[in-house]
Amino acid sequence: MKRIWTIIGVADVATSFGWYQSLFGQPRTAPAHDDFGQIVDADGTVLLCLHEWGAHEHPPLASPANGQPGNGLLLFFRVDDFASCLARARTLAGRLEEEPHRNPNTETMEFSLRDLDGYYVMVNALPEA
Repeated sequence: MKRIWTIIGVADVATSFGWYQSLFGQPRTAPAHDDFGQIVDADGTVLLCLHEWGAHEHPPLASPANGQPGNGLLLFFRVDDFASCLARARTLAGRLEEEPHRNPNTETMEFSLRDLDGYYVMVNALPEA
């Protein structure tokens, strides 16, 4: 199996790290580094990597001033605790970008919100068995 590690530029790794852990209902831990952290599922799967803007001289992560964060990117997560995740999302975001609705393509419930850096985050329920 091969997996992709999506890395997004963020202003504050520790704060964004806590935000995503809260959204996913994970225990609070600290990122491994001040400028980089991995949000990891219980089984060790990397869900998302957070990288401080300007650290390590990666050209596309140089500065958010080079483009709107998230332009051309949709962070799409499938969760097994949709209702709980929705409740947590409502406490994390001032408003949802999309209220819960049934996605006609996946035929499952979904909602969307913006994270602390403006990335568009879509949360979709796993299909019912």
